[in-house]
Amino acid sequence: MTGPEIKEIVKEKYGAVARRVSAGKTGSCCRAGVPEIPGARDPVTSDLYKADEKALLPTAAVDASLGCGNPTALAQLAPGQTVLDLGSGGGIDVLLSAKRVGPSGWVYGLDMTDEMLELARRNAAKAGATNVEFLKGELEEIPLPEGSVDVIISNCVINLSADKDRALREAHRVLKPGGSFAVSDIVVRGEVPAAIKRSVELWIGCVAGAMEESEYKAKLETAGFADVEIVPTRIFGYQEARDLAGQAGLDLSLITPEIDGKFMSAFVRAVKPLKG
Repeated sequence: MTGPEIKEIVKEKYGAVARRVSAGKTGSCCRAGVPEIPGARDPVTSDLYKADEKALLPTAAVDASLGCGNPTALAQLAPGQTVLDLGSGGGIDVLLSAKRVGPSGWVYGLDMTDEMLELARRNAAKAGATNVEFLKGELEEIPLPEGSVDVIISNCVINLSADKDRALREAHRVLKPGGSFAVSDIVVRGEVPAAIKRSVELWIGCVAGAMEESEYKAKLETAGFADVEIVPTRIFGYQEARDLAGQAGLDLSLITPEIDGKFMSAFVRAVKPLKG
């Protein structure tokens, strides 16, 4: 599958999620495009945010959350900082970040899907957030100047890029020297089974495009980052992998015990050096 094909599929599926949430239904990257399963628990996206965090946000921002972690809880955000959320979706991490950086700070949300951008802007208006801006664009070509942001966050989106090297180079470009890359993402330990790689629905479900952790580290370093650290936050077992596959419509016979513990949500942290 080519990069443009992957991009169009991601755009279509996430647009569908935004439309579902706008219609008052729940959204899930792992069930995007397949029938909703009443009461099903998404093993990737569930229970990532505390109740007091969600209580401060519009319901639609919470319902449209498709992440695999909570980067705003792990990133060290400070008042006055400029933050960029790559693949901001319905805006949950932008709005949480906006509260952390305060009125003297600013948060950009970048997304390529019109429906998600429209939903995020509505959510920001409902939340009364005046220090946020949502930009249309792609990870591989960020519409911001070089050295313009202090912190980059992202929630289970880097893995969806068809050109991860370019996406990471762009992240490095827009960060200020000394700036932080602090994202949640799906990471693989060991080789990904070919059946999962071939599953478009699992690509949209945040798994098939995941990098092996040593590859992730190497790509960040090649892009110019230093002090790379990958810390698991949730490791998925065999049964959780089967749940993911079933929700994505994949033949469960393809999910074997050998993948137990290979997929994990992780916090990926790196720094743009002050020099070089």
